[in-house]
Formats: sequence, C-alpha cells, structure tokens
Amino acid sequence: MEGQRIPHLASSLRREVPAALDPASSDLLKAFIALIVVVDPLGNIPIFSSLTAGMDAEARKRTFNTATMVGLTLLLAFTLLGDQLLRLFGISIESFMIAGGLLLAIISVKILVQGGWGEKYVSADDVGAVPIAFPLLVGPGAITTTMLILRSSGLAVAVSAVALVFAAVWLTLRFIDPIYALLGKTGSAVITRVMAVFIAAIAVQFMFEGFNALIGSRGSS
Repeated sequence: MEGQRIPHLASSLRREVPAALDPASSDLLKAFIALIVVVDPLGNIPIFSSLTAGMDAEARKRTFNTATMVGLTLLLAFTLLGDQLLRLFGISIESFMIAGGLLLAIISVKILVQGGWGEKYVSADDVGAVPIAFPLLVGPGAITTTMLILRSSGLAVAVSAVALVFAAVWLTLRFIDPIYALLGKTGSAVITRVMAVFIAAIAVQFMFEGFNALIGSRGSS
C-alpha cells in the first residue's frame, strides 16, 4: 500500500498532457520530461566540450559512445535493483525522496551560483565513464527520479523513459559541436541556469511529497 500513498511524481511536476494521449503514453511523456530535465544533456554541453577539448575526432566519438553506454547501463541497473537496495538498507522511499530532494537542491544552487558543477577533472582514457557518465549524466538526481518513476508508473514506463533519455543524450553528444556553435557560450549558460531552476523546483517537490507521505503513513498507523 506504500506505493499508493506516493503521489504521481511526473503529474505533480508537469501540466496535464493532451487528452488525445492514452494513459500509458501520457505517463511515458511525463516521465521522459522529468528525467531529461535532471540529466540535462544540453546544459552540460560546455562541460562535455571542455573535458574532450584535447581529443581528436575519433577519440571524442569513442568517449561519447562510452559515456552513453555506461550511463544507460548504470541508470537501468538502478531502475531494476533500486527497490532491492532500499530494502537491503532499510530505507523507505519517502526518506529517499527527501534525501534526493536535498541533494538536488544543493546541485541546483551550485549551478545557479557557479554556472556549472565546478569540479576540476583530470583527463583520462576513461573520461567517458568518469566523469561524463557518472556523475555528470547519472548523478543522484537522475537516480532518484528514475526510482520514483518506477514506483509511480511501473517498470515499463521507467525503462522506456531511461532508454529515450539516453537516445537523446547520444544525439546531443553526437552533434555536440554544431549544437555548441549554435547556442554559443551565452546560450549554453542561459540553458544551464534555466535548467537549474527546474532542478530546484523538482527538489522542492521531492521533499514536499516525501514529508507528506511520511506524515500520512504515521497518521494512518
């Protein structure tokens, strides 16, 4: 019954989609939007470009392919095993929502103030895996969002949303140079900060829903 107490995350974060969509498509669309905002491939373009600035075209292609595959594998693993991990450590989904919200709030403030993550990474052969795939693409926000989609909309929607998001990630990385040239430094900076505001809103929603669910569960017990 715990899952029934958790409000539908995507619907609380997004406006209603057109009524012409069937419920499954509606859930998938809302899940995709919630997850793509957190993963934020467009907002991370300046970071990706700087991390691969010294590589030739073939090395960059290999790096971005690695980032896509590692990120997809990691997020699918958390989608499939996340509930088991929570049970193993005795953590409720409500507590995870609150903790994830706090982490997202910190991330959003850092991006708004600094204009980016601010970490200094040393370039290495496995830069596609670390730091691009983890923690830039698959960070605490993406993990939390995916697990909440799983609880609210089911396995099929969660897996489909992850696959669609990483298809978008691959396309972004594949065409990173023309996209960066089109947006420019100013456009990328604006997108980064706008996405940070969305991340902050999601953080507040996570904590609000988590506290509400905790209070409701204690009141009914």
